[in-house]
Amino acid sequence: MADFRGFSLVMIFAIALFFAGAGAEIRTMEIRSDRRSIIPFDTFGFTAYGELNLSVTGISFSSPKSQPSPRISRLGFFYCTGDAWLHVLGKLRAGEIQCPLDSELTNKVFTFHTSTKNFASSVEVMEANQYTLLFANCEPDLEVSMNVQSVMYNLNPRTHRPDFLSAGKTPLPAIYFSLFLVYLILGILWVYTLYKNRLSVYRIHFFMLAVLILKALNLLCEAEDKSYIKRTGSAHGWDVLFYIFSFMKGISLFTLIVLIGTGWSFLKPYLQDKERNVLIIVIPLQVVANVAQVVTDETGPFGENSYRWKQVFLLVDILCCCAVLFPIVWSIKNLREAAKTDGKAAVNLMKLTLFRQYYIIVICYIYFTRVVVYALETVTSYRYQWTSVVASELATLAFYGFTGYNFRPKAHNPYFALDDREEEAAAEALKLQDEFEL
Repeated sequence: MADFRGFSLVMIFAIALFFAGAGAEIRTMEIRSDRRSIIPFDTFGFTAYGELNLSVTGISFSSPKSQPSPRISRLGFFYCTGDAWLHVLGKLRAGEIQCPLDSELTNKVFTFHTSTKNFASSVEVMEANQYTLLFANCEPDLEVSMNVQSVMYNLNPRTHRPDFLSAGKTPLPAIYFSLFLVYLILGILWVYTLYKNRLSVYRIHFFMLAVLILKALNLLCEAEDKSYIKRTGSAHGWDVLFYIFSFMKGISLFTLIVLIGTGWSFLKPYLQDKERNVLIIVIPLQVVANVAQVVTDETGPFGENSYRWKQVFLLVDILCCCAVLFPIVWSIKNLREAAKTDGKAAVNLMKLTLFRQYYIIVICYIYFTRVVVYALETVTSYRYQWTSVVASELATLAFYGFTGYNFRPKAHNPYFALDDREEEAAAEALKLQDEFEL
């Protein structure tokens, strides 16, 4: 009997939960000489009008010559919910069943009764829930090779058209396109602001415009990507454009945070060596993060090495988030030291307050989009997976808005209209804030 009680199976289920609902489009996977007892393929949220089509070609088996002829009836495809899989695992550990295919909690799609090279099967899913498609190999040491194509979709009861997006992701095309329009409007307003205050515009303000444009294009490509998947099951090339703009947007956003944190362009026209080193670290890390994102998206949640690439993405993303905080900390320290020597207490107090606020906002943005959003994905029902996307995008929009408003070009600089009493009050405030520690 295959060792279903092993730790690896528990890990497979943990991965399935971690990527819950990740599947959407038509998936194709090649299995070569695989002896795993369980091979997961995809996860999908079905409505009461769901359908699962499975096509398998190039099926072959191989086992050690010393082993007796395998019982191919102990191999097959099935789908089940996360709760049902936990019960199946419990029965396997207790020895009540010897194979997941023996459980009444699993929904069989196809089991092998005779040796066959190809087969196709179609199943109507009448009970709304989130299901994972899996392959069970209950013959120890039997290696399986095959090409598997899975197609999961929900039928619209009124139009009878298929929807290839999971039940909780159907609203995503409209959400992404609406956000694209919002960023387009913000871009127009930013151009107007730059024109109106053109005498106070620095290079960083044009870079901020570029970040806005890349974000808008990224959202447009993602809207089209999800729209084509929703209607046809394939992105029709929009995923390539999405990856390109996602790559450029990610690098430009982290670069912008670093540049603002250093005060480049509006506080000083150059970068120090340590600040350049931060950029040298952040940009390659963003390249690695985007490669990891492409691999995990294209190979599916259960593709070969996809879990490892997901871990790489999370690790690199955390490193980037930590790295961009250092320039802000350095700027705060430099402003605090300058306030004690240059006699411009009020000006430095205003700059110091702004950079402290920015430091806190960056931390809140990172925490919300990396921790809170992940927690929301975990606890939210599969029907409402779109809510985590909305939460993340609204947080990003708020961060962009805060950054643009506080670092916008200004025709009138309040730093030059201060009297002696304001200077004295600012100097006292700086003394009181000396105990501020990051």
